[in-house]
Amino acid sequence: MEPHVTVKTVLKRGALVAAANWQVTAIQFVAESTFKMLLTIPVVGGLLLVALVLGHALPELIGGELRTSLGYIASALRSEPLALMAFLASFAIVGLAGSVFMFLVKGGTVAVLAAGERDGGTVEQPPLHLRAFWTAAAFSLDRFQKGCRYLLRRYLRLGLLLVAVYGVSTGAYLGGLFVAYRSVGDSSLEWTMWAGIASAALVAWITLVNFLYLLIQMVIAVDDCSVRSAARRVVRFLRSESRLVFGVFLVVLVLVMGATVVSVIATTSLGLIAFVPLAGLTVIPLQLLAWLFRGLVFQYLGLSALAAYLNLYRRTLAPAGEALSGGNCLPGRSEATRQTVTAG
Repeated sequence: MEPHVTVKTVLKRGALVAAANWQVTAIQFVAESTFKMLLTIPVVGGLLLVALVLGHALPELIGGELRTSLGYIASALRSEPLALMAFLASFAIVGLAGSVFMFLVKGGTVAVLAAGERDGGTVEQPPLHLRAFWTAAAFSLDRFQKGCRYLLRRYLRLGLLLVAVYGVSTGAYLGGLFVAYRSVGDSSLEWTMWAGIASAALVAWITLVNFLYLLIQMVIAVDDCSVRSAARRVVRFLRSESRLVFGVFLVVLVLVMGATVVSVIATTSLGLIAFVPLAGLTVIPLQLLAWLFRGLVFQYLGLSALAAYLNLYRRTLAPAGEALSGGNCLPGRSEATRQTVTAG
């Protein structure tokens, strides 16, 4: 391990590597926005279906209070099992297809960032020069496409495992809420307290799962290994560099929470402007700009963290001669790196 490595220097390098490969930030943003847009299609179809089943006009259904609309929808889904099955099937198909698309894009993203972090110079050392900065720019369509194709099968396997963990976690959360509701009875205060504790625990658990999921993705791309082997290497990585890794994680988490608070305040402020005559006409373009800025900032923070983890992993386990499980190296890996890893 090189001396004088701190959370600050690692995060600085990660942020600069992500900035040098700004194209993957834009690609990730477009992919995630497309995924969310695809998910709205079965939801809109479900609203139309419920409107037809209930016999109400669509404006009446979506124009009233949210609780009333959800009550109508729940009533229709309970009374019409075929409609419920059709809606769930359509949502599952779109969700599965969109997830596969996201796994595909993530392979190219990790491949580009891994190459940029590996081949970039000491961009984190002051003073910052453009020539040193652009040494970390590794994006090309060919490299991105190769990473997408090369890592898709293993990322898909890992992603399906993540979906299963989400499902089990959601089931445990709902089961816990049901048990708490049966225990507290009519006490709304105790019910609210238990629901808040369960929700906070679920959020913390999902955050930890996503953190480990990202690290496993990283190791799969760097070491060209299986999901199982990558999970074992992540455990060793966390044991050897727990302070720096969790330091980066906490700093990025605080930044994301701060950006979320700023985003909520900005959205609320724009909502207040909407009530002002004439000035309310500017709300729509401002909301679009805020949505675009928020999405890009969140993607950039996530990719900066990924580049920081890549740097820590390369500094610790990668130079130690970790053997590869697979026979081929990640596209874009230098010949010197191949010989070093093979010899190890």
